[in-house]
Amino acid sequence: MDSKLRLIQQSFNTPYSELVREALDELPDNFTITDPSISGHPIVFASRGFLKMSGYSREEVIGQNGKIFQGPKTNPRTVMEIREAIREERGVEVNLLNYRKDGAPFWMLFHMRPVFGKEDGRVIHFVAVQVPISTKQRRNGGVSLSEDGSGLNEIVFGSCRREVDSDSLLELRRVLSLDSGSKVLDIEETCKAGEFEERRAATAFNNILSVLTHCSELTGRLVCGKRCSVPGPGYVSSSLNISLGRIKQSFVLIDPHLPDMPIVYASDAFLRLTGYDRHEVLGHNFRVLNGVDTDTSTLHQIKESIQTEQACTVRILSYRKDKSSFWNRLHLSPVRNASGKL
Repeated sequence: MDSKLRLIQQSFNTPYSELVREALDELPDNFTITDPSISGHPIVFASRGFLKMSGYSREEVIGQNGKIFQGPKTNPRTVMEIREAIREERGVEVNLLNYRKDGAPFWMLFHMRPVFGKEDGRVIHFVAVQVPISTKQRRNGGVSLSEDGSGLNEIVFGSCRREVDSDSLLELRRVLSLDSGSKVLDIEETCKAGEFEERRAATAFNNILSVLTHCSELTGRLVCGKRCSVPGPGYVSSSLNISLGRIKQSFVLIDPHLPDMPIVYASDAFLRLTGYDRHEVLGHNFRVLNGVDTDTSTLHQIKESIQTEQACTVRILSYRKDKSSFWNRLHLSPVRNASGKL
């Protein structure tokens, strides 16, 4: 099994019961669920409604991030607004122009909110609900329509702004003008979700959260829609998780200020190398990799390096989760803040 796919499966298998995918698939809404702790902040679940709306298969979407739905007319300021919400671990609701698999643009209300671990207050997932914004058939200054309005509303479905490919619309006007029975009106310049779409998005999120909450109760790893507790020392935010996830090397971050100096971040490459799941190493000391033949003098050298806050490089025999051994060239280096404090 692909290592990233394994991490994605663990993303759901760890906090929720095995019923979660089936229960989410029964919901009629268009939504995706992403995990900021995995490199690239990938989609770990996509609803049937979302797949039908976007034209992608589940296999094409899982493991990807939102970039695959963006196109030349997607507003970068809106994308930055979403990224800022992720960085601040809060909800956001924006009107967004995305693209289907066949390249057709469509407008939607993008409603995203975080899901938190109840015990430690960490962001477990982000849920993004997408509600299409359909154009209205109007006679004055609205969407281009023939007199009977047939067909065209589907063609320009959701394409309400000038960000839509103007060449396509000009060609559409030209074809319609050849039909003597057609009257062409202007394309509406603005497109904004109304109260109906906003209520629909909020209701959808509450339904999704209800499923996630119930399935987390079955595993004892409770989740909630609001931060139920303040993250303790050693907490790594979603934005830092995403930034660190861009680094492809095998590494961990250890907090020397916490009791027993636990691992507070583990890269995907480290998990692939050692065979551990992320929840099996976070909060644990690095000695989890030690085994019967790990050299004690090398361990003492590492301990001295930590105590003196100095870098060191050693060659040490480590052990994977399955107890197989491997030689590990370990480089330990302190990370300091602007004032030089560790």
